[in-house]
Amino acid sequence: MAITIEDRHIGHEAASYLVAEIGLNYNGDLGLARETIDAAKDSGADAVKFQNYVTEDFISDHSLTHEYIENGKTVVRSQYEMFKANELSESDLAALAEYCRERGIGFHSTPTNPEGVRLLANLGVGVLKNGSDYLTNLDLVRAMGETGLPTVLSTGMATVGEVDDAVRTFRQTGNDKLILLHCVSNYPCDPKDLNLRRIGTLQDCFNCPVGLSDHSEGAFAAALAVGLGACWIEKHFTLDKTLPGPDHRFSADPLEFKAMAEGVRIAELALGSAQLGPTGSEEDARQGWRLSCVAARDLDANHKLERSDIAFNRPGTGLPPKGVGWLVGRSVKTALTKGHVLTPEDLL
Repeated sequence: MAITIEDRHIGHEAASYLVAEIGLNYNGDLGLARETIDAAKDSGADAVKFQNYVTEDFISDHSLTHEYIENGKTVVRSQYEMFKANELSESDLAALAEYCRERGIGFHSTPTNPEGVRLLANLGVGVLKNGSDYLTNLDLVRAMGETGLPTVLSTGMATVGEVDDAVRTFRQTGNDKLILLHCVSNYPCDPKDLNLRRIGTLQDCFNCPVGLSDHSEGAFAAALAVGLGACWIEKHFTLDKTLPGPDHRFSADPLEFKAMAEGVRIAELALGSAQLGPTGSEEDARQGWRLSCVAARDLDANHKLERSDIAFNRPGTGLPPKGVGWLVGRSVKTALTKGHVLTPEDLL
């Protein structure tokens, strides 16, 4: 099933949708957010994603901490304070959505409550995104489905049953515009944990387009995922890996994201058609490199061909080797030299 987001088709045989997940990487600074949007656009992203969460929706224990690496040093921060410092107000979100419209790049965000869903719908976003941590919040999944908007559900950390619960809840609203993202919630994700074959499993189980929320480093996983059927690639994006904050280190910078985007587009070209047969570019090769039945030696006029009179040589402009049985026992009209490419016109 193909899904349309604004003017883009998402799904089988459509170009993959590339999302730069800015998330916390704007560091609470709208100026930095705009610069990062510009860089994402220039790096080949089709859209950027932010997070319009409310910290109190998911953190009540202020003693919880988060440990991460920043410029080679271990940093331990209060989770509450870290998230609170990067909350987007309604006016901030509207400003960023408008800036994306001006720059000609898609905009969407991850909310944590139904009010956030309504805010995004009122801003005219083309798609909603539910994060892996909120997959089991079925009230939020239901609120997303009720908007009628295409919705992306990330499946990091999920059991098959949890994915099934979310998909059923969404589809019970009558909304069938659903995209699932295979996701491994490790930051960064080791290649041995990527399990990209799950993309096909999700497609088979839930009969909807599937993409990849890529937390691995480098560009290889995205191109490989597209080869396995992914229609959507989301990757954390930063203007500079050395900026302070929890996500910059493992995020793609502009050069890395551009390399990923180029790899995906090459992968799409390379996938081509599933129809068997020579490509257009192979037609000249067929003529030059295939084999024909040729005279194995000089032949006199009216000579009756025996199997020993026929060899198989290039070019492939005459009778193919499978025609040797038809040739044996027939006589040639005129004298032929060794290597002559045999055609029906040569025979009596």
